[in-house]
Amino acid sequence: MGALDYLSNFCTVTSTSIRTKRKPMQTVEIKVKMDCDGCERRVRNAVTSLKGVKTVEVERIKSRVVVSGYVDPNKVLKRIKSTGKTRAKFWPYVEQHLVYYPYATEAYARKAPSGYVRNVVQAFPAAPSSNDAPAEENFVSLFSDDNVYACSIM
Repeated sequence: MGALDYLSNFCTVTSTSIRTKRKPMQTVEIKVKMDCDGCERRVRNAVTSLKGVKTVEVERIKSRVVVSGYVDPNKVLKRIKSTGKTRAKFWPYVEQHLVYYPYATEAYARKAPSGYVRNVVQAFPAAPSSNDAPAEENFVSLFSDDNVYACSIM
């Protein structure tokens, strides 16, 4: 049996490295304040050198960096912070037309770029439930679009 055990060691395949799953393709948006061409170049070079990065878009006016590829968002943020941009954070804004009420106190941000508001959960008006008392009136029925002078409040 000694010879067979010896030969079986050559025939078996052992893997010392653990196979890692490939990261999914994703887009990471980060808010970074960049004042000059040097800041922009430093951030672009730092992110481009990451493994798995396909495209890098730097928008200095909006203070925004968009990275697409097979990357980990936290690693991208950490790499940008390593360039000296310690106040960098994930993009907190969404486009204004995607929000139900963009001028709510929670959503409106003066520091947001033009056409963007904060990404917050907003309350929608509640639909009247069937358990309401019949004495309550529906406010929509108080006004008439056909006859604007027929207001039932007066």
